[in-house]
Amino acid sequence: MNEFDSKAAEWDKNPMHWARSEAIANEIRKIIPLTKEMTALEYGAGTGIASFLLKDDLKEITLMDNSPEMIKVMKGKIEATKASNLNALNFDLEQSDLKDKTFDLIFTQMVLHHVTDIDSIVARFSKLLNPGGYLAIADLYEEDGSFHGEGFTGHLGFNIENLTKIIENHQFTNISGKCCFVIDRKISETETKKFEVFLLVSVRN
Repeated sequence: MNEFDSKAAEWDKNPMHWARSEAIANEIRKIIPLTKEMTALEYGAGTGIASFLLKDDLKEITLMDNSPEMIKVMKGKIEATKASNLNALNFDLEQSDLKDKTFDLIFTQMVLHHVTDIDSIVARFSKLLNPGGYLAIADLYEEDGSFHGEGFTGHLGFNIENLTKIIENHQFTNISGKCCFVIDRKISETETKKFEVFLLVSVRN
């Protein structure tokens, strides 16, 4: 069981997870002209909070995650709400290409800093997007490592210029980013720090 399997059952009980997803979903609506003809992929969907917030703006959303427990929670929510345009998919895009399916929008939140090879995952996003499709990445700006603490092996947030260059190398243009949410996190008994979350949107050529 990975760390996200163990967190799945309690994930939706954290008000910050909802507030963050609502802020990101609202910014996506402002920046991207969503239509009911568009199909979307939420990569690293977790319990699917963002997809549930955006489901009425899109034709169909595939909620992809490699955590079986997150998928279990997600499927329960889809069944309970009868959200017929949401589809849960247990798949590891870091390890394999998803074939025979393309999308008009790929969005992801707070997932990229857990991905080992950023260049490779952006290349896979590019293959999965239709020409003119949108990529929306929400994640942490560069930080000092205190967000996750000791032992974390992922990326300590991102330098926007460096991430933009990687994205540009994979047939994306019109790249723009902005801060969309601030997380207040207690990092010790006496200290709370603010961590900024960006939304970076680009268009597939």
